[in-house]
Amino acid sequence: MVGFAAGGAADAAARLIAKKLGENIGQSVVVENKGGAGGNIAHQLVAKASPDGSVLLFGSVGPLTIAPHLMKLPYDPFVDLAPISGGVYFPNVLVVHKGVGVKTLAEFVQIEKKKPGSVDFASTGAGSASHLAGELFNQRAGIDMVHVPYKGGAPALQDLLGERIASYFSAPPTAMPHIESGKLIPLATTGLTRPAYLPHIPTVAEAGYPGFEALNWYAFVAPGKTPVPLLDRWNQEIVKVLNDASVKDALSKHGLTPQPTTRAELTAFMKKESTQWGAIVKEREITAE
Repeated sequence: MVGFAAGGAADAAARLIAKKLGENIGQSVVVENKGGAGGNIAHQLVAKASPDGSVLLFGSVGPLTIAPHLMKLPYDPFVDLAPISGGVYFPNVLVVHKGVGVKTLAEFVQIEKKKPGSVDFASTGAGSASHLAGELFNQRAGIDMVHVPYKGGAPALQDLLGERIASYFSAPPTAMPHIESGKLIPLATTGLTRPAYLPHIPTVAEAGYPGFEALNWYAFVAPGKTPVPLLDRWNQEIVKVLNDASVKDALSKHGLTPQPTTRAELTAFMKKESTQWGAIVKEREITAE
């Protein structure tokens, strides 16, 4: 199950992985899209599903580690969902329109510091990964960019291209055509390493904020009471797929990097992410609008 509509990064990755998974195990693996509430609907459905190993969730950073700090959920990601393996990840890229008049992250920060509140940034909604990336940067840079939430990446990008918003922590595949055409200026990416498709753009960490990391990621989880032997078997099969050269190549064409892990590694990663985003939500007084 995928918590987002067909056609996006999560759906593309899930279908690529499911196809190879089905080939390997000799059974049909069906991808079902259950969009809505920022992915929380699908997460709730899987949390309450039968724990027989037949239903898996391609869970995402928002519902698993951000949403619990924003609202009271009908499930606990660390109790009602059982980790299997990491799935894929990708950084955001901070882009501005040409009218902002900057080419580096340092220049961008100086504009906001000279006139606090003069710079705004788009996101795909309150509490989304793109929103939290901006708030983390506010904290680390000591600035106070104004957050402007949108109902998705398309309207956010449209307003950025129309110069009605200054900046956007965009998913790279969405921004790439406009970066290549010169309509948008990329200032930095939000991972710890530069993605292969933007090798000349520094990371936020490289641009003066060591340790800065804000990733979009998806991971495989199951209903919380799924027996351990089933979880271990699924981990084995999913890790095998994520390490497959053809799958890696196909995912890379979507700007996605495989993230195979052990079950314990995924648990530790989720706890680290939850701690980081919980602190940002509290400090920046973010609410689920």
